[in-house]
Amino acid sequence: MTSPNHYILTWQCPDSSGVLAKVSQSLFEHGAFITETSQYSDPYTDTFFSRIAFDDRNLTVSASEFVEALDELASPLHMIYQLRNKEDVPKVVIAVSKDDHCLVSLLTKWKSGVLPINVVAVMSNHLDCKALANWHGVPFHHLPITKETKAAQEQKILNLMADTQADFLVLARYMQILSDELCHDLSGRAINIHHSFLPSFKGARPYHQAHARGVKVIGATAHYVTADLDEGPIIAQEVKPINHTFTIEQMVHMGHDLEATALSHAVRIHAEQRVCLNGDKTVILA
Repeated sequence: MTSPNHYILTWQCPDSSGVLAKVSQSLFEHGAFITETSQYSDPYTDTFFSRIAFDDRNLTVSASEFVEALDELASPLHMIYQLRNKEDVPKVVIAVSKDDHCLVSLLTKWKSGVLPINVVAVMSNHLDCKALANWHGVPFHHLPITKETKAAQEQKILNLMADTQADFLVLARYMQILSDELCHDLSGRAINIHHSFLPSFKGARPYHQAHARGVKVIGATAHYVTADLDEGPIIAQEVKPINHTFTIEQMVHMGHDLEATALSHAVRIHAEQRVCLNGDKTVILA
């Protein structure tokens, strides 16, 4: 006997009585064997969110017929959904500047099978991380940028995403502010790591800002990229306690671990279709 194919269905729709039952009943009627389910009803936006994992061991229709049935179900429910074979992991382009700690974490976890992604390219405005990408067998693309060439360089990023058929972009300490146009083009498909516990200390040199304020915890925030700098919907955060004896250098070194951890976690749950956008916030379906 062949092993069954495993699928992930993530969906959301206006909340109303029985929406989960309707979707579950449709899956049952077509032979989908549900193995995992998570859902959340937001009382503030009246939106229902759900993630259902299932396999096709008892499926009574073809894959295309199953999608047709989902489309018929989705229309009256005003339901938005994403269906993917679990083995078809998303393709990812990683953008980096000079610091490599987040890139090291992502590549290591990807190679070890912890991250369900396929890293198809590393791009950078510097050459510092070229050897690291080459060592992991990932194509490296040097895309230098100046104020005068910003528009052309960003078009090259979009071209790279298209050429590699990448599903999303990860900014792993890519120290450039994306234009409003690029943020729009990559809406919901670009994840950034900010070396601060947002919404505090946005912008540059956040550890210096935090040290000046005498904070008692430091952190890192992974979020979706939007045109509003460091204000995109938050996906994951990591924090550690500190005290008045910590220097800026110590905070930076500790922050590197927090940044790598938060970004890797955000990439994993995004790739697993556990993150749903809910206005300016996210719903994480564990």
